[in-house]
This record gives sequence, structure tokens and C-alpha cells, in this order.
Amino acid sequence: MRGDRRRVLRLLAEAGVTVEGDRPWDIQVHDPRFYRRVIAERNLGLGESYMDGWWDCPRLDEFFDRLLRSGIEGRVRGNALLLLRALPALLFNLQSRSRARRVIDRHYELGNDLFLSFLDSYNQYSCAFFGDGDDLEAAQRNKLELICRKIGLQASDRLLDIGCGWGGLARYAAERRGCRVTAVNLSRGQLAYARAFCRGLPVECIEGDYREIDGVYDKIVSVGMFEHVGVRNYRRFMENVASLLAPGGVFLLQTIGANESRRGCDPWITRYIFPNGMLPSLAQISRAAEGLWVIEDVHNLGPHYDRTLMAWHRRFENAWPGLQGKYDARFKRMWDYYLLSCAGAFRARAIQLWQIVFTPAGAGVPQPPCRPGVP
Repeated sequence: MRGDRRRVLRLLAEAGVTVEGDRPWDIQVHDPRFYRRVIAERNLGLGESYMDGWWDCPRLDEFFDRLLRSGIEGRVRGNALLLLRALPALLFNLQSRSRARRVIDRHYELGNDLFLSFLDSYNQYSCAFFGDGDDLEAAQRNKLELICRKIGLQASDRLLDIGCGWGGLARYAAERRGCRVTAVNLSRGQLAYARAFCRGLPVECIEGDYREIDGVYDKIVSVGMFEHVGVRNYRRFMENVASLLAPGGVFLLQTIGANESRRGCDPWITRYIFPNGMLPSLAQISRAAEGLWVIEDVHNLGPHYDRTLMAWHRRFENAWPGLQGKYDARFKRMWDYYLLSCAGAFRARAIQLWQIVFTPAGAGVPQPPCRPGVP
């Protein structure tokens, strides 16, 4: 136990973090079992021990920013149990059609009341695009407008939104561009809301997997859904989208991404937030697109996700008094840890957010606007 404590203290010191210190990113340890748990279970133990109240930190986002910048994560070896937990992602297709509903049931069906308590009026559960002085509301409208401009969306277009969430992008496109929208999702709770949210507009909301979509569309977007596709399915996803796009069409993909190619995700995120999630690298995306697509533009909005997550957390904190009758204190600590650790990861540039514009390969499609009005 003493050896574990000394090792954790040494590693934290390398990241500029002190136990029982008085800086916002310093931690306070309430249970000495914390040290053994972190050494044995690494990220999973760190997150679970926070949920259990074994340690606290005034600014989790700053703590994770320093932790990830230091590179100490790679120097903490886990035990054989952690390797066994990682094996399914290496051996099996955890994002198959039969497994696709798992993340829906575990995360997106937690309750519309939870998500809508901290999202903007278009219910965007994805990275915003901030200008100087913008609040979350303005920044999410900026993001929606940027997507419409990048794909050159017009009133005559048929737009497909793969993974439509609560229908915010579909409503914005139909309202502002007058186009027809087909919005596809697996979450019944989200779809019920989206249908009501888009009532009276030329928007059709369909329950289905991306592998089940048919039709032909002039423009296709997928925002914040590719993280659930999985590396074994990247090529099939790209082939499916290519088969749905009309000649001369444009496809925009917005996804969180990893700096290195991996076949799994953070074990704590996988267990508690996004089961079977996987962050693609640019290499994995480009390999999946090879021969099918021209990659017209890759726009990194990662720093904007830091700001988005911090705005969500402020709103979540303000909304908590109205939520705590349904969600317990351990859930609150889990959600704080989720939002703030991810903000710290984006701040440290450990993960990215890409908007990627594609046109069909071999079709000679003129380059779309890509970054209209964006330096």
C-alpha cells in the first residue's frame, strides 16, 4: 500500500498535481484505498473511485488537462484483468447491428429531461462553434449554419441526417434552407421528441440503423454518431453512405477522433457512458474512405469542444436541483467526471473533433465551399 501511494504521488507530481494541495487542480484523497485502485485499474479505477467519493478535486477539467499533457498515463501499467477486458474489442465486432442498441439503452435513453436540461434550444449534443463573445446558444447555431454552408445546402436538396439526435439539425435545415430532410436514429426517446420538434416541417424521422437506410439524397450529414460505428464497420459505413448519395452530392462527417489508431476506448467511458464506443483516427477514416471518396477538407474544432463541455457542465450544475429526485448523488459525480474529464482531454489536445467534407471519388464533383467565411 505504501509503495502504491509513493508511486501515485510521484506520478501526480510529474503532472504538477499535489495531494491535499490548495490549487484548483490538486486533489483531496478521502480513502487510502485510492492509491492501490489507481495503480491496479488505471483509468477505470480513477473514475470509479471518484464516483465512490474516495477523492475530490475543485477543477476536474484542469486536473485532467495537466494529467494528459504530462504523459504519465502511458507509464502506469495495468493488471491482466484490464487486458482481458480489452480483448472483446480486439476479437469481436462490438458495434454489430444486434449490439447497436446497447449504447442507446445505456446512454441516450437516460431521459430527455437530463439532456435537455443542459443543451441549447436546438438540442445539440455535439461540439459547438464559438466566435468571440458567443454563448452556447449562438455557438450551436454557428455550428448548424457552418454545416449547411459547407455542404452547399439548398431548398431543392434532399438531406439525410444519420444519427439525428433530438432533431435539431433537421429542423434548422428545413427552417433555414427549406429542404426536405430524412432524419434517422435508433433512440425511440429521441425520435419521439424529434417528430414533435419538427412538426409542420418537411422532415421525416425514421427509426433505423445506418445499415438499413435506403433512398437517394443530394446531401448527407452525420454528426456525433461515427463514434459508435467501430473500426470493423468503418468501411461498410462509408460504402453505405456512398450508395445513398446522388451524383454530384456532398457528405459531411463530424466525429470526435483520436490522435492514434486504436481498437478500443477509455475503459471508464466504455463502462459508464458510451458502451462499445470507439474514437477513429484520421488514418482509419482515410483508409475506410479510400477509393470511395475525395476528402475535400478536414477541419479540427477540438478546442471548441472544450468550451462546449464546460458550458454544458455549468448548465448541468444549475439544473441539478430539478434532476436530483430522479438521479442519485453517485450519478451526479459520474456526470461531473464525464463532462469535465472530456473537457480536460480536449484542452490537452489528447482527442480532437473533426468536420470532414467528402465528395464521391471518380465523379469529378466540383469542390464544395468547405470553409465559407472561416479563416
